[in-house]
Amino acid sequence: MANTPEDTQNTQKDTSARATSARAQQQSQEQPPSPMKVLRGACAQLAELTGMEAESVSSFERTEDGWTLNVEVLELARVPDTMSLLASYEVELDAHGELSGYRRVRRYERGRSDRS
Repeated sequence: MANTPEDTQNTQKDTSARATSARAQQQSQEQPPSPMKVLRGACAQLAELTGMEAESVSSFERTEDGWTLNVEVLELARVPDTMSLLASYEVELDAHGELSGYRRVRRYERGRSDRS
């Protein structure tokens, strides 16, 4: 059975649609994650590694290699709550939002502020 011009056109359309779909899929894989996705992922990864839940993110910065965040973590709950111990962790992520390292940079009581 010979291909008609209509069959050839349909084949070209199918091939073009598949190529467009593949390009769109590849571009979505190459796009960096959104900042909110990075923040949520970083907090979840840090909690999994340390066993402590993140309370907040106090700073967030995109770097050449990925992202750097400062995450506040409750290390020791006390009564009253103002005496609880918090810690600030510097968290480094790669360009895809995967945790590549962290370190505690500060430990403090919830009710105390920094001295200026």
